[in-house]
Amino acid sequence: MTTKHDLIARSNRLGAEPHITNYAGGNTSAKGADTDPVTGEPVELLWVKGSGGDLGTLTEKGLAVLRLDRLRALVGVYPGVEREDEMVAAFDYCLHGSGGAAPSIDTAMHGLVDAPHVDHLHPDAGIAIATAADGPALTAEIFGDRVVWVPWRRPGFQLGLDIAAIKEANPQSIGCILGGHGITAWGDTSEQCEANSRWIIDTAQAHIDAHGAAEPFGPERPGFEALPDAERRAKAAALAPTIRGLASHDRPMVGHFSDDPRVLAFLASEKAPALAALGTSCPDHFLRTKVKPLLLDLPADASVEASIHRLKELHEQYRADYTAYYEAHATPESPAIRGADPLIVLVPGVGMFSFGANKQTARVAGEFYLNAINVMRGAEALSTYAPISDAEKFRIEYWALEEAKLQRMPKPKSHATRVALVTGAASGIGKAIATRLAAEGACVVIADLDLEKAQAAAAELGSTDVAIGVQANVTDAAQIERAIEDAVLAFGGVDIVVNNAGLSLSKPLLETTEADWDLQHDVMAKGSFLVSKAAARVLIEQGMGGDVIYISSKNSVFAGPNNIAYSATKADQAHQVRLLAVELGEHGVKVNGINPDGVVRGSGIFASGWGANRAATYGVDEQDLGKFYAQRTILKREVLPEHVANAVAVLTGPDLTHTTGLHIPVDAGVAAAFLR
Repeated sequence: MTTKHDLIARSNRLGAEPHITNYAGGNTSAKGADTDPVTGEPVELLWVKGSGGDLGTLTEKGLAVLRLDRLRALVGVYPGVEREDEMVAAFDYCLHGSGGAAPSIDTAMHGLVDAPHVDHLHPDAGIAIATAADGPALTAEIFGDRVVWVPWRRPGFQLGLDIAAIKEANPQSIGCILGGHGITAWGDTSEQCEANSRWIIDTAQAHIDAHGAAEPFGPERPGFEALPDAERRAKAAALAPTIRGLASHDRPMVGHFSDDPRVLAFLASEKAPALAALGTSCPDHFLRTKVKPLLLDLPADASVEASIHRLKELHEQYRADYTAYYEAHATPESPAIRGADPLIVLVPGVGMFSFGANKQTARVAGEFYLNAINVMRGAEALSTYAPISDAEKFRIEYWALEEAKLQRMPKPKSHATRVALVTGAASGIGKAIATRLAAEGACVVIADLDLEKAQAAAAELGSTDVAIGVQANVTDAAQIERAIEDAVLAFGGVDIVVNNAGLSLSKPLLETTEADWDLQHDVMAKGSFLVSKAAARVLIEQGMGGDVIYISSKNSVFAGPNNIAYSATKADQAHQVRLLAVELGEHGVKVNGINPDGVVRGSGIFASGWGANRAATYGVDEQDLGKFYAQRTILKREVLPEHVANAVAVLTGPDLTHTTGLHIPVDAGVAAAFLR
């Protein structure tokens, strides 16, 4: 059926352009006939984007399908605006068939408006007019009688009735500006509807460009301009752990950093403090960004130490202000406060830190605030930015329907909100660990000597919202610092550090050279020390606890033949676990180790020659080495990289919160390596 497919294609085009609508924002619809499988007769249907969907990625599964006659019949039983929320449940009685998405709060707008195709969007230019103090006059000036102003009303059944009445009273119109909110457009065909939406958006932007003030945010504040690239990145990385810790006071958050030039220009401007304090207006914006951001009130060249001190002061004030906002507007029926921490933190000269329950949510929150900056720019260019009131924001933020939507979200995975850095993770045990942690909901930083391999391994796990690959030689402190910087700028901080990078040379004492000894100690003993030291600074500053895991070896306690350098450095790692468990415990950081043995299949160490040497030592074929190791164990089972990954997942998961300084053997049972 072309109606439905045309709707999906139109939605995908509109959703692909951030200035038209943001992720999961807006909705589109189409009306048409289909055959009722029960009666065999034609039936008029409404296809509309369902609750929580995204226009840019919309598929047929994301559409809610309703019988138009039943939806419009709801007008006859509508109990009035004070009880309009009851109508959302009534939509379920209008559904056609099974499957599909749940109808959204905007369904009435699409069904009641007498037009075959309807778009409701949140374009920057449209919201700029919608949030201008003289929005009604600007609407008439810019669009004439083709677009009608609709005063702010919370989305719902009554808004659908209002827009339907406006269209009927203004047959020449092609759409509306919804005060404080966005736009709605309609058309007789899908092509006409899309063209009308784009005409409204383009016409509004053209008017802003032609008639708007040259400096809508005012002049630049001396000292608040953007820092040079390298200096900006360094300061962002230095502040990120503190800011993430503040944003995670009530519940852990994942972070995202943006130094988009438009953000930096806004933060440097004279009007930034006053505009930021007004908050966002479009419901989709402030549901993602909270009603307002936290803005650091220091110049760009303020020291990291001074910035951290002031951020902590401002965070206390932000929490007090947000609690006061909640208490001022809450009723006995309101949901409990959802946390008083900011989701957007703005640092002049540096950029924007945004937060969410996962990386995608954090990134999208930042994108929404950039949309809000664009909106403020347009409104200030033509008029004065005048968002909806805090009382109206609260009615949406703590709306019973919004709370119900949040309660329907799936339970988070065991490692959700946690950021893991795994060294030597492009292959073998490290890759298995990264894969398992990502599967459990963690964001993963794959660090490896080979950047291309690290990035390829990360890509296998998903998008950059899930994993990134970074280059790091663990013997080089500078490279480790850069890897940590990459991690905190990508995800806000670090919670789990897995010291996995390693290599081995199998030689007897008299053939082991000083270079052999130094290489293995540099990579594993020194490398683990350097990684732990760099990561500990982040873990301590965040104040969120954390985990450090050492992938040691059975050989750390077992005296095997012909591997003195390897076994000695593994013993060094094993004792680092005990030492750091004692030292970092006061910060809530757990430090534990894993002692694998006989991990042949998938092991980078065995593939690089260690396997051949060990096979020769034990007098077996290399291809049979895994079976040989298995037969000498108590359980007679071969150990695979996935088994080591399982142990990491358990140690860093929610079940062993009171365990530190432990070494877990993953060796299928080697009595000589039992810990005593």
